[in-house]
Amino acid sequence: MPTLTDKRPAERVRDKLSLLRNHPLFGDLPPAVIEHLGSYMKTRKVTRGSTIFSKGDPGSGLMGVLSGMVKVSVASSEGKDIVLNIFHEGEIFGEIALLDGRPRTADATAMSDCELIVIERRDFIPFLSNHPDVTIKFIEILCARLRRTSEQVQDVTFLNLPTRLAKTLLQLTEDQDGAGPKRKVTITQREISQIIGRSRESTNKQLRAWAKRGWIKLERGGVSVLAPEKIAAVASEGSEFDAS
Repeated sequence: MPTLTDKRPAERVRDKLSLLRNHPLFGDLPPAVIEHLGSYMKTRKVTRGSTIFSKGDPGSGLMGVLSGMVKVSVASSEGKDIVLNIFHEGEIFGEIALLDGRPRTADATAMSDCELIVIERRDFIPFLSNHPDVTIKFIEILCARLRRTSEQVQDVTFLNLPTRLAKTLLQLTEDQDGAGPKRKVTITQREISQIIGRSRESTNKQLRAWAKRGWIKLERGGVSVLAPEKIAAVASEGSEFDAS
């Protein structure tokens, strides 16, 4: 009878292929093609807080999240971080440098202990050449991320803190499968402030104001949204509760 140790390699292969099968880029590919692409994949484990790659590093591969959360950010000359995106289990990142072969445009950091998959550019570019339908989907993903970046710039420029914070909380929890009415996202208040482009102090003040109203619950290393309809109202209509 196989032991747990005997099963681990096969389980890891299934996990890697599951990421491909469930991702919109690859889900329509025949099983044999997915298995072929999976043969190029390598796994990489990183601990919370570790740098996955830095801005300016060679763009040598596409990455996917098997488990954990990854933050992609850029730093100003004063050392202030701006979070561009957060990637969860089942998502891919690092595609810009993969496609153009130029250096990384941002930093990627593990927000939790992570297991990642990596497909090297030298293997993936020939694959795209043979699968133009995947190339089209790749372009669609890039366009969606460009639109999101444009929206972030507009939000930081024109929206007040409560509205930006509410939109961010909804975005962070929309894909969470928490049981019942609580939808928790594992993220620090400092990281939330980096996403919305405001100070940690003003972000904390607004979060505590909502916690007192019972809209959210502040927990160590995370936030639970208890009244998503209230947060959604602030996100869509703005609010007079600007505690900044």
